[in-house]
Amino acid sequence: MRRVAAILALAIVYAVPARAQSLPSRLSDDDFWRLVNDLSEPGGYFRSDNFVSNETTFQHVIPELVKSHPSGGVYLGVGPDQNFTYIVALRPRLSIVTDIRRQNMIEHLMYKAVIELSPTRADFLTLLFSRPRPAGIADTTSAAALLQAYVAAPSDSIAYRKNLAAIREQLVNRHKFTLTADDLSSLAYVYEAFFEGGPELTYSFSVGRQGRAGYFGRRMPTYAELMAEADALGTHRSYLASEENYRVLRELETNNLIVPIVGDFAGEKAIRAVGTYLKQHNATVTAFYTSNVEQYLFQQADDWKHFFANVATLPLDARSTFIRAVFNYMGFRDPVSGAPGPRSTTMLSPILDVLKAVDDGKVLTYTDVIQLSTAPVPAPSQQR
Repeated sequence: MRRVAAILALAIVYAVPARAQSLPSRLSDDDFWRLVNDLSEPGGYFRSDNFVSNETTFQHVIPELVKSHPSGGVYLGVGPDQNFTYIVALRPRLSIVTDIRRQNMIEHLMYKAVIELSPTRADFLTLLFSRPRPAGIADTTSAAALLQAYVAAPSDSIAYRKNLAAIREQLVNRHKFTLTADDLSSLAYVYEAFFEGGPELTYSFSVGRQGRAGYFGRRMPTYAELMAEADALGTHRSYLASEENYRVLRELETNNLIVPIVGDFAGEKAIRAVGTYLKQHNATVTAFYTSNVEQYLFQQADDWKHFFANVATLPLDARSTFIRAVFNYMGFRDPVSGAPGPRSTTMLSPILDVLKAVDDGKVLTYTDVIQLSTAPVPAPSQQR
């Protein structure tokens, strides 16, 4: 792993190149779309659509992240909208979400359009699910109550067709993003899932099939349930937890500062291209949310080695942190009470520590990565 060590040394020493420009406070539409295309690789395959997350504990690490990470860095992530909750908490200057599926990039563009067209949380949910605004909700309504009101609201097929046209108009005509015919078909496919599934949409949902499906014998959390989750201290932190959180997210989207790209974590281009861009702009990675992608990389020959070599090219410092989801941790048992726990546990580890362990030959399996990670103990109300 000497190659990783050499790359890591260069990443640290040259994280701030000569004549680097700082990150802009806003990206123009042209610059945003150029980044999407310049940083991306050809799309790849994953076995499911991943319209929403299946990780109920993803907020648990936020208190530790906020305590140890100042705002203003760069956030990297993968997958759908759980990234928004981390982004709202960390307040980065720029966020880049990388996923092997081009459909995930299209889903983020759908979210971008919906958020830009929606001044409030209620406007957002009305447009996202094509359901009328329920009576009796207010700016102070909790996320749980807000989502349950939309669960009870009827879907509107006429509004769905009108809303899909408005989303396309926002992306293609207002922003001038050059989406292909396949991209527009993917956009319709994703938006149909949110229409059909509504706030009860799950990770395992399939377009055209009503209801929820189990996965490995265990029910998936719904979008509504994920928005009502809390951190390890019991504080609700989702991007829909308050109007303030939503406004933070909306400002970032309207300033084109959440950039979705297509890339393989073990690929030859995307992550390295992100690193080059960040170094050119005197920026450092604050956090890198990997979900459980590393688990799959360890199942695919040397892909895990390629991934960590790619990460070593990013501008990092001692506070740069991996956020990862570990499934079946402790055999579904809570580490304190021993009671059956959630099917995934969100954990943290300093990126530089992991890269050093890789270089020292101390990482050979996915279990080694888990052992370099720590998880917060949730408050009693969060233990299940």
